[in-house]
Order: sequence, then C-alpha cells, then structure tokens
Amino acid sequence: MDLMQFDQTTLYFDEPLPPGIEPLLLDAAACYGDAEAEAMLLRAYFLAPEQLVVLVALYRYYFYQHRMEDALLVADRAMSIVARRLDLPAKWQNLHPEHIGHAVLRSMGLLRFYLLVLKAAGYIHLRMGNSGTGQSMLEKLVELDSHDRLGGKALLDVIVEAVAARIEEAA
Repeated sequence: MDLMQFDQTTLYFDEPLPPGIEPLLLDAAACYGDAEAEAMLLRAYFLAPEQLVVLVALYRYYFYQHRMEDALLVADRAMSIVARRLDLPAKWQNLHPEHIGHAVLRSMGLLRFYLLVLKAAGYIHLRMGNSGTGQSMLEKLVELDSHDRLGGKALLDVIVEAVAARIEEAA
C-alpha cells in the first residue's frame, strides 16, 4: 500500500462545510493575531465539532501560538474522530498493520490524515518534553508506514541519535 496514492481520494478539506462555518474560518484567518480569532475558531468548533477542517484550523492556531497543550488536545480529538470513521482502535497504541489495510478500503485520504496527525502529536509531545510518548508515537507511525511515505523515520532517527548522544555523554 502506498500512502502517497491520491487517485480518487477524498481529502478532509473536500468535505462540505455546514452553513456558517466557512465565514467563521475566513474571519478567523483575517484577524489571526487578535484574540477574537480564537473565539471564532471555537465558535466554529462548537457548531461543527467533528468537522476536520475546523479542527485543522484550530490546531494550527494553537500550534503557531505555541500553545502546545491546546494543540495536542485538538490533535487527540481529530485522531478520535477519524479512528471512529475508519473503524480503527480508539487508542493509537493498539493499531497494527492489518488495521491499516482495512482502513484504506474505507478512505485512503482519512487514513493519511490520521497518520499525519499521529506524527504531529508525537512531535508536540517531544516539544513538550514527553519524549517517551513522542518517540512511541513516531515508532508506531514508522511501523504502520513501512515505506516511510509520511516522513516519520527521519524524525525518529533524530530522536534516537539525540538519546544515544546523551547516553554517551553520561558515560
């Protein structure tokens, strides 16, 4: 299975938005640096709590505001929603390659989205100092993406090298 295969794939941003959501997202983007941007994104979230475009916008807002805990909450919410849609285990730790094969039959686009959010959540954990969880998330991604189409292996290699360097320095 090639996770870069996009033929006839519906992507998360192709889903139709409920009425009133697009103007909120556009207005939030227009006033990005202001506090009211967050209020508009949260309003969009409360009106459409399972809309992935809204979650991505909210995640990006928090991530670029360096609010990693909030970004992680949004990433976890997105993974939960997509796991349910793809009939994946609720916990990423329970994912196995056979789950991926079944999920791809439902939606390659949603599967890629899920795996990219897993990668992003792993990165956030690393930034927050939760190196064990971050590394575990990236190891799971690499296990599931055996051809490394989503770039998890390079990030994991950096972590492993950093840990090895710390152990060497301590010895």
